[in-house]
Amino acid sequence: MRPPRTVVDMAPRPPNLPARRPGRRRRGVIDWDLAVATGQSLVRPGPVVSADEATDAVMGLRASAELSRSVVSAYTGLHADPSRTPVLVVDRPSWVRAAAEGFQVLAEPLEERLAKAKGMTPWARAVGSRVTGLEVGGLLAFMSGKVLGQFDPFAAAGGRLLLVAPNIVQAERELDAVPGDFRTWVCLHEETHRLQFGAVPWLGAHLRAQVSELAETTDLELADVTRVVDQGLTLLGRIIRGDSEASLLDLVQSPAQKEVVERITAVMSLLEGHADVVMDGVGPQVVPSVDTLRKRFTQRRRGAGPVDKLVRRLLGLDAKMRQYRDGAAFCRGVVDRVGSDGFHAVWAAPDNLPRPDEIADPARWCDRVVA
Repeated sequence: MRPPRTVVDMAPRPPNLPARRPGRRRRGVIDWDLAVATGQSLVRPGPVVSADEATDAVMGLRASAELSRSVVSAYTGLHADPSRTPVLVVDRPSWVRAAAEGFQVLAEPLEERLAKAKGMTPWARAVGSRVTGLEVGGLLAFMSGKVLGQFDPFAAAGGRLLLVAPNIVQAERELDAVPGDFRTWVCLHEETHRLQFGAVPWLGAHLRAQVSELAETTDLELADVTRVVDQGLTLLGRIIRGDSEASLLDLVQSPAQKEVVERITAVMSLLEGHADVVMDGVGPQVVPSVDTLRKRFTQRRRGAGPVDKLVRRLLGLDAKMRQYRDGAAFCRGVVDRVGSDGFHAVWAAPDNLPRPDEIADPARWCDRVVA
C-alpha cells in the first residue's frame, strides 16, 4: 500500500542563495542540484500513515513548538523574537533540499578554496563536482531518515526550525512513546537551539568565521589524492574493527585544521549539551513520560544494527553522541560551581565560549571567565 503524502511546509530559500536559472546547474566544487536530486531519489519512504494521522502529526508538532517557546525561554533566561524564525514541518525530500541549502552556505569558503587547487583542469573540476554531488546526495539521503529536528541558523535573518514529521512519527512508534510527549520533547531541544542563536546574535557569525578559517587551512593539490586514498583505506580498516575514535573527518585534517575543528567541536558540544540539559530540566513540567523517553532515546542514539553503527562511525556520528554527553556534563558542572547566572556569561562574548580543554574541565572555564 502506498503511504499518503505527508502535509509539509515548503522550506524557504536562504537569502544569499539566489534562485537558480532554468537550465543552469550550481556547479562549484560540489554540484548542489545533483546532490539534491540524488538525495531525494534515494530517500526511503516514511511510515505508513493515513491522511488524518499526517494532519494530526503536523498540527501536533506546530502546537508542541509553540508550547516549547515559552517554557524554554523561562528556564534558560534567553529571549528571541519568534516571528523571525519560521517553524517548518517537512517530509524527507523537503528536508534534503533544505539541508543542502544550509550546507551550501557553510561550504562556500571551502568551495572557493578548493576551486583554486593546483593542477585542477576545468574538465577535472566538472567531473569532480558531479562525483561530490553524488556523494553529498547519498549522505543527505541517509541522514533524511535519521534527523528528527534541526535548527538552521544560516537560512534567513533569524534562521529556521525544521521538524521532520515522518521521522518523528517513526521514532515515537519505535520507542512506543506517547505521541504528544515525544513531539514536545523533540521541540524542547530544537527550541533551545533557536533561542541560543536568536538571543546571541554573534553566535552564527562566529561559527561561520570558524568554518572560513578551516577553509583557509585547506591547500589540496592533485598529488594529495593518492595520499588521501591510502589513508582512507587504513582508516576504513580502523572503523570496521570498531575504533570509536576514527571517522572520515580524519582524512582532511592537518594540524592547523585539527585546531580549528577542536574549537568548533567545543562550541557544538556546548550547544548540544545545553539543549539536552534544558530538555531534562523543562521536561518534567510538560512531558509526563520524560524519564522513560530519555532512557529509550539514549539507546536509540547508539544505532540499531551493525550496518547502521558502521555508517555512523564512518560519518562521525559517534562523535556527535559524545558532544551531547560532554556538553551536558560541562553545563551542569558550571552551574554547580557558579549557578545559572554565572553560566550565562558563556553567551556574553565569543571569548567566553568554552575552549577544547575546558569542555572536560568546567572548573577551568569558571576560573578563566567567571572569576
